[in-house]
Amino acid sequence: MISLRNVSLSYGSQVLFEGASLQINEGDRLALVGPNGSGKSTIFRMLLGETKPDEGKFEIKRGIRVGYLPQENAPVSERSVLVEVLEGQDPHDNRAEAKAKSILDGLGFRQSDFDKPVRELSGGWAMRVAMARLLVQEPDMLLLDEPTNHLDLWSLLWFRDYLLGYPGTIFVISHDREFINTVCYSIVSVQEHVLKVYPGNYEHFVSEYAEEKRRRESAFKLQQAKLDQMQEFVNRNKARLSTARRAQSMMKKIEKVDRIELTPESKRLEIRLPQPGRSGKEVVQLKGLGKSYGDTVVYRNLDFTIQRGWRMAFVGPNGAGKSTLLKILAGVLPFESGEMIPGHNVVVGYHSQHRVTSMNSESTVLEEALGGSREKSQEVVRTLLGSFLFPGDAVFKKIRYLSGGEKSRLSLLKFLLDPPSFLLLDEPTTHLDMDAVSSLIDALKGYEGTLAFISHDLHFINSLADHVVRIEGGKVDVYPGNFELYQWRQKKAQG
Repeated sequence: MISLRNVSLSYGSQVLFEGASLQINEGDRLALVGPNGSGKSTIFRMLLGETKPDEGKFEIKRGIRVGYLPQENAPVSERSVLVEVLEGQDPHDNRAEAKAKSILDGLGFRQSDFDKPVRELSGGWAMRVAMARLLVQEPDMLLLDEPTNHLDLWSLLWFRDYLLGYPGTIFVISHDREFINTVCYSIVSVQEHVLKVYPGNYEHFVSEYAEEKRRRESAFKLQQAKLDQMQEFVNRNKARLSTARRAQSMMKKIEKVDRIELTPESKRLEIRLPQPGRSGKEVVQLKGLGKSYGDTVVYRNLDFTIQRGWRMAFVGPNGAGKSTLLKILAGVLPFESGEMIPGHNVVVGYHSQHRVTSMNSESTVLEEALGGSREKSQEVVRTLLGSFLFPGDAVFKKIRYLSGGEKSRLSLLKFLLDPPSFLLLDEPTTHLDMDAVSSLIDALKGYEGTLAFISHDLHFINSLADHVVRIEGGKVDVYPGNFELYQWRQKKAQG
């Protein structure tokens, strides 16, 4: 279907690929993984024909239609949502329209949204329009670059299930390991400037990669011991006339040895959070709380009590009021009736990808991070910044030059350096890669305060949540356990 053969590509002195090959067949479900900057998006651009390799061949079967969903760059259009999604379809094809409406519904759009101009939507919702348009077009191959970034949990679950029945080939870049495990059958790993395919899910890839690394390290040690012996023979015999020729011959053998090289591995970052002050047993009580947006009532007479130490995942359909409740608990959104009673010694911290804490625009990333830490040294903070995608000299970049995603990551890091006793997180993993998500999970596992979060990352949810808070129809129901257990209970209840 599509193949890359012995592809090499460099940008100046930076070598991305050297003799890399990849065969993609019809029906393949592949996930592309690799360190930041290793060339994952470049592979997609090659498959789209937008980037040509310096050497090697790119071949694609004639007539193959490739559809691409980028991370960003949502469509800006005067057309309505429905008309945009139906672009290129026969206007008299009722089946296409029905399909488009069904997909839009699955992605969280209400019927009243269908006639809205796309230009009035937020960037995230406009990206959902682009996704819906792609699914309606149903190309032979889908290239999806972080497709879950702009989805809430409910629309992600729908999208995941939809892809399971998709008739074409799927190639995904994603930091969501649960999504990869469900949708993809093989992992394509970018390593040492080549592409290597591992059949199986992400966990199998991690296991296989670790075993390969162990074998390579073992072979490296054996080779080094052998080379040391050979060098010792040379050193012993090179000065004596009777053995100098043998020493010279051994030296030539040493020079011809094909050396095993170990790839520098980034160390797994361990974030140890300073522990917050101990709060009262009841962290917060909501009594008879009411909240509306104009004529739309979100909550009426809501009673809800949160206990110390709970790790809560807020879940529910789009528009149910998850972010509203999180903002009310954070004290950043007023309510019209009822009361909110904070517990003893409760300090609240709120992080959202859309709400960045007050930062000095003239400060550097490092200065801002150090300002939020009680006890971390500059060396430790710089290591943490590297994990959160601020490597090297990027820590000296001024805040005013940061993108929204960079500010969001920095805001999250500041919370981790000095966490409050009640931590509220809205989609904390959106701007993180897979390693940073793992580091964040490990850090929050050691956090002794109370945690409430909204996330569409199932691995993140199931790794941390010990309570699921289901929000729907103005009601809040609490279920002990993680989301996997919650889903099992829901399915069992439905028979």
